[in-house]
Amino acid sequence: METRTANPLGYEKIGRLILRFSTPAIASNLLNAVYNIVDQIFIGHGIGTSGIAATNIAFPLVTLTGAISIMLGVGSASNFNLSLGAGEHDKASKFAGNGLSMMVLCGAALSALSLIFMNQLLVLFGANSEIMQLSKEYTIIIALGIPFQVLTVGVCQLVRSDGSPSWSMVSMMSGAAFNLIFDPIFMFVFGWGIRGIAVATALGQVLSASLALSYVVRGMKTVKLTKQSFSLSFKNAKAICALGGAGFANHVAMTLVNIVLNNTLKYYGDLSHYGSTITLGAVGAISKISVIFMSCSVGLSQGCQPINGFNYGAKNFARVKKTLKSALICATVMSVFFFLIFQLFPRTIISIFGEGTPDYYAFATLYLRVYMFMTFANGFQPLASGYFTATGRAKVGMFISLTRQVIFLIPLLLILPVFYGIDGVVFAGPIADCVSAGLSIFFITREFRRLDARINETSLA
Repeated sequence: METRTANPLGYEKIGRLILRFSTPAIASNLLNAVYNIVDQIFIGHGIGTSGIAATNIAFPLVTLTGAISIMLGVGSASNFNLSLGAGEHDKASKFAGNGLSMMVLCGAALSALSLIFMNQLLVLFGANSEIMQLSKEYTIIIALGIPFQVLTVGVCQLVRSDGSPSWSMVSMMSGAAFNLIFDPIFMFVFGWGIRGIAVATALGQVLSASLALSYVVRGMKTVKLTKQSFSLSFKNAKAICALGGAGFANHVAMTLVNIVLNNTLKYYGDLSHYGSTITLGAVGAISKISVIFMSCSVGLSQGCQPINGFNYGAKNFARVKKTLKSALICATVMSVFFFLIFQLFPRTIISIFGEGTPDYYAFATLYLRVYMFMTFANGFQPLASGYFTATGRAKVGMFISLTRQVIFLIPLLLILPVFYGIDGVVFAGPIADCVSAGLSIFFITREFRRLDARINETSLA
């Protein structure tokens, strides 16, 4: 009964908890994905394939920002929940405060460095001469919004872990709604073009960050933050980075993949009859569609994080096992659903982003169907990585995060096109996905055996 009065994470029905915590996470992630897609739709119809290609060039900077925000947000939240589960409220308070301090410092630093080295970054990210100016116009404004993007994602993780998933969702959705409303106004009414899309995105992030921070200013539910909570300590910073390392590694891997992919598309696209602007534009559009699926998978993982973290810290291993099993079923259903959508309606999906040449549609359809072929099994990796991170095993979580993108996908993107040209880029995705899903299943199966052993030990004690 003590646990019941202390925190509902320790006694409420698992299915209800997963629904309660995952739904806001999925909803906020989805809305952010949708407004990215709407950005691309407006750009596709207003500017064309070159505009979509230009925003694709900026995507590595977006994922790098996501890497920092996820590392600090997930790292803070994981340590926060583990400390709460162990009954160490002062320690939890310091993890929350230290995480917030690190978000401010790291967001400001990344923004400044991006602006200083803007030209070099765009060349590194794969911009060709045709889209360089458009890329620069868009990316400069996106760089100015980096501190607010870091705060939005990071603080919302803490808010969710404090038992307020609905406020986390409201904070994320407010910026997305702002962006959806002002995209067409800034782009078409004000005549700002691609810069208008970037301004709407940046201002939406300012709004989301402000709402998320207002929750902290009013006071968190489970702990009280003091001035000492915000005083950085190396020990806490190290622990935050350790448990946030899996998410950081995954997003850095996404950044590296985007850089390698863009440069590969640029080089082998020019060697093919498609041309690099078509290949960059098609992949840019489809990457936004794939983010919808990843938003659901990552949102499910985020929703399970406080449940797993709290109960693992409280040594309630039966609830941890039940949470993991239920989440796997949900992940499988979602993955199969998106697989069918991608395979059955590729042309319809691609047409959303405006008109293109027959070559554009031919490459985009091929890429969507083949590159995303293993979608039905792609929900396991984020779930497994998030689980091991939430339960304090950062190294395993980080390894699982790195498997698909760094260990398998990047080498395949570099090797296969040498022999198969642009088709090698297309087939690199499903090969990497297949091996990565197999490894995730291996680690999850082994973890079930480990949990069974811990449950038996607890029952005998």
